[in-house]
Amino acid sequence: MPGTSDERDFSGLEGGELSSAVDHIRAVVTWYSTQIVAERRAPLPDEEKIARWTEERKSAHADLQRLETADAGETARLAGIYATRRRELGA
Repeated sequence: MPGTSDERDFSGLEGGELSSAVDHIRAVVTWYSTQIVAERRAPLPDEEKIARWTEERKSAHADLQRLETADAGETARLAGIYATRRRELGA
């Protein structure tokens, strides 16, 4: 998504956990975005789903921003959370 925080530049940061966390969070954000668009196009959109997915996507964007200043422990924690969520969503 051009112009959104999921395109932040993490090239100056190091570590496999960081790369993993960024990948997992971006995949989750993409999944939510895809679901939101599909639901909005449905003949009878479920506004509750759209609202829930929109909030979850906002939260994921905030976590992506948090990675810029996160220590190794926080980075690993976020990587774990989003790896699990990614698997649960099938993202």
